[in-house]
Amino acid sequence: MALDHARRFHRHGWEVHIADSIPCRLSGWSSSVTGTHSLRSPRHDARGFVADLNQAVTARGIDLLVPTCEEALHLSRHRTALPRELHVAVDEFDKLAALHSKWEFVRIARSNGMPTPASSRVRTLAQAREWARGRAVVVKPEFSRFGVHVRLYPHGITGDAPELPPLGDWVVQAFVAGDELCSYAIADRGRLLAHVIYRPAYRLARSSSYYFDPVRRPAIHDAVAAFVRGTGYSGQVSFDWIETCDGEALALECNPRATSGLHLFPFAADLPTALLGDGDLREPWPAKPKMIAALMTMAGLPAAVRNRRFGKWLRDFQRADDVISVPGDRLPPAGSIGDLASYSRLALLQRCSLREAATRDIEWDGEPLEALGA
Repeated sequence: MALDHARRFHRHGWEVHIADSIPCRLSGWSSSVTGTHSLRSPRHDARGFVADLNQAVTARGIDLLVPTCEEALHLSRHRTALPRELHVAVDEFDKLAALHSKWEFVRIARSNGMPTPASSRVRTLAQAREWARGRAVVVKPEFSRFGVHVRLYPHGITGDAPELPPLGDWVVQAFVAGDELCSYAIADRGRLLAHVIYRPAYRLARSSSYYFDPVRRPAIHDAVAAFVRGTGYSGQVSFDWIETCDGEALALECNPRATSGLHLFPFAADLPTALLGDGDLREPWPAKPKMIAALMTMAGLPAAVRNRRFGKWLRDFQRADDVISVPGDRLPPAGSIGDLASYSRLALLQRCSLREAATRDIEWDGEPLEALGA
């Protein structure tokens, strides 16, 4: 998302700087980027993170700060420690924290007319089993990302299911069969300024998608607009949906940050102005599918061959554009290889997965965060 934002800001005449607490060659090597800045981890060194940001903002005369992942929560929490004149594209922390919680989101969604599956908050598998009463359910940590630790029980929770690991509260939710959809939006003080809906057509297992197929669903658009209006939301916000066979769309969870729907907007769409809170609603339609071509080849192709769906894979590949390699900006793919090597080293040192190594420095799982500068 950082690379995509960088390219479109550059296209609209901005000077773009990238800052991160882990290697960011994928974005930093783009011809759209003027400079890169190293930050300390907001999760592990909040004061250092704020000091590094303030130094970069002051030295480079930064006007607008746009988060792309869970650093949005840390930026919101420490907003008062940053220059008052700096525009930070996030909402207030309490609102983001509630939406980041998969349990609190259900409450907020329902109070704003957004339909969700029946849900409950539990601590143990026994509590989840008692609530489910043999029904098909999904069990997931209250705070998680990219589908990590999510359990799917389409025939009810089995007798030999392992106990839930100690990750705090969990949410047990009625399993609803249907078509998975996602939406991405930009809002300002309750006004919807950009919106797109897409199908995550190819995934890494049940985790992140690498193929983004745009669709139109008026009911989802109206639900997002009502949610944004009812909460007075500002910033980027994304939702995961399930669409049943009769066309009903239910919201599963919320990500109060950027997601891959960003890729579906043409560079001509003035999203930088939307992030400043100006302009009318932007919707990319008709829109062409986008993909991460390297993953489509390395992960999607073998799976398609195994499942005898090569023809469909080929048609999908041919109708989509890559979001990493674009004409006139060819270094980011090489940068991604360098980043992968760095994440591998971090994963070995921290004894964690590559995915965890790439996000561990910015994650927030509901623990208390002292507000700096308040």
